[in-house]
Amino acid sequence: MGISREQALDCFKSDDLIGIGMEADALRRKLHPESVVSYAMERTIPCHGRELDAVMAEIDAARDMGATGLVLDFRATSFDVALQVIAEVKKRFPALSLRAFSAAELAAAGAADAIARLQTAGLDSIGGAQPEVVDTAWLNVHRAAHQAGMRTSARVVFGAGETVAERLDRFDAIRNLQAETGGFEAMAPVSFHAVGGRELDETTAVEYLKTLAVARIYVDNVENLEADWTTQGLKVLQMGLRFGANDVGAVQVEKTKGATEEELRRVIRDAGFRPAQREAGYRAMMVG
Repeated sequence: MGISREQALDCFKSDDLIGIGMEADALRRKLHPESVVSYAMERTIPCHGRELDAVMAEIDAARDMGATGLVLDFRATSFDVALQVIAEVKKRFPALSLRAFSAAELAAAGAADAIARLQTAGLDSIGGAQPEVVDTAWLNVHRAAHQAGMRTSARVVFGAGETVAERLDRFDAIRNLQAETGGFEAMAPVSFHAVGGRELDETTAVEYLKTLAVARIYVDNVENLEADWTTQGLKVLQMGLRFGANDVGAVQVEKTKGATEEELRRVIRDAGFRPAQREAGYRAMMVG
């Protein structure tokens, strides 16, 4: 296992940001000595209230633009309808990796049975487009997915008013479940972004980088660590590649906002790494 909880707390209290980053970078190089940073090409597809032909046309266009994975958004859609859509998408686009449903949605539906039915329909992994807070229900859903042979990612939010000890509780939970099941393929700490008028201080770049580094050296049994650019921007993302991260998440194809594939590739190169497009399962497809 990685450093102890007491050592992780000491890291959060420390002013030696560079030293903590160097330790995380050393572990990153041990786990990923090939000096490659990966990214995915995805598209989030809203499915509620839409004709199946319209959904399929959007998926077809996304595939033509390079998407290798889809996040299917089934909010306010019945579970049976979602199963039918997933089965049809997988039938028409077998090469695309399909992800859908948050842990909260699956907990409400009865995780084990729901996951079995989703797998039969063709779903490859669970998780919506947004990060989630780790709690008992979240852990139970991911445990059920792992027990069914489905690998998942731990995309979790921090900086929403929790204490450092509470933040480590979440890391503890992920590390312990990984030791039990081995089912997490990646972890992605995402800093809270205030919405809807919530008055909380935004996470600073220093706090984000320290948390990213601690995540790397504390949760060392999860192979891949994803840096986030959506709330911190590309400059901090680039620094994160020297604070333990080996992946930069996904480019949303057919989007006019956010980072482009070429911008992410440039950021990766400028940090001294080789960019590699990957499949959803963290297998590199093209390096260079």
